[in-house]
Amino acid sequence: EVKDMHEWLVQIKVRSPKAGVQSLGHEIVTYHESCHLTHGQKVVSQPRQLLQAIPGLKLVGLPEASWCCGSAGIYNLTQPEMANDLLARKIKHIRSTGATTVATGNPGCLLQLISGAAKEGLQMRVVHPITLLAEAYRVE
Repeated sequence: EVKDMHEWLVQIKVRSPKAGVQSLGHEIVTYHESCHLTHGQKVVSQPRQLLQAIPGLKLVGLPEASWCCGSAGIYNLTQPEMANDLLARKIKHIRSTGATTVATGNPGCLLQLISGAAKEGLQMRVVHPITLLAEAYRVE
């Protein structure tokens, strides 16, 4: 049986990091649910569980977290106008959270959100949740 990394780490009850992320300067995090994880694989709570286990990290809710960011595979290439509309809506919601970091479990979403943040002049980091987990383990 194939599992997503978030799902597997929660299932095996991976040890929470002892150290947090405060020294790394990105404590306020919001989570964007990628379409393939949320709708396709039904992986919803596990990424948040892993993020919440990191000491010093404040996870803030993202309005419409499960709405598409406009990447959707190659959707941003085949339907750029609609993809940009979706991205603008997502970035507006991200901005409303006050987060300094956005976590998402999909490479397409990562690239789309990085692009959207750059277009809007937002100084925020966009990373995979496992990157934040790895960074917290590194500072132990």
